[in-house]
Amino acid sequence: MSTGAHRYEVRSRVERYRGRIFQVVTDEVTMPGGSTAVRDYVQHPGAVSVVALDDAGRVVLIRQYRHPVGQHLWELPAGLLDVAGEDPAVAAVRELAEEADLTVGRLDVLVDVHSSPGFTNELVRVFLARDLTEVPADRRHHRSDEEADLQIVRVALDEAVGMALAGEITNAATVAGLLAAAHARDRGWTGLRRPGTPLPR
Repeated sequence: MSTGAHRYEVRSRVERYRGRIFQVVTDEVTMPGGSTAVRDYVQHPGAVSVVALDDAGRVVLIRQYRHPVGQHLWELPAGLLDVAGEDPAVAAVRELAEEADLTVGRLDVLVDVHSSPGFTNELVRVFLARDLTEVPADRRHHRSDEEADLQIVRVALDEAVGMALAGEITNAATVAGLLAAAHARDRGWTGLRRPGTPLPR
């Protein structure tokens, strides 16, 4: 597939804000025809999300408060890639244990999602986790802040897909992960990528 002839080069960059998780920058970028344009965007470390599917074909969903939208959202277990050099698969296993009290016997890559490429470079890798077991009660992660009131449910995969299509699930990586999982299941789990597959560049 052609990627186009023009090379978009960054002439200059100004950091507008630096926070604990992300930065906001302004880039001056070369455009076709020789002009330049200014683009503001959020630099993000990336994230992982996990479709945890049990032996009964149910997916684990969590309901968590998300302050930017001011409401609780149904989502997949997920977390930031904020540890330098950490393998995304390792992060996915950690987040599944911390948010859903589960360990995984088999992990595959389902889909990679640029969450909103018009304003951020955030990339979310969505994994499929199977062969699930419960984390022993005395080894479970202590949840705080918004995670303190997490609601954890298991829903049939097709029901979860229906929730997404009905607008009851709006988290982008969750919608993509559920649709990808249903598609992979319908194809007999063929075409899945190995957990160590490099992230798109």
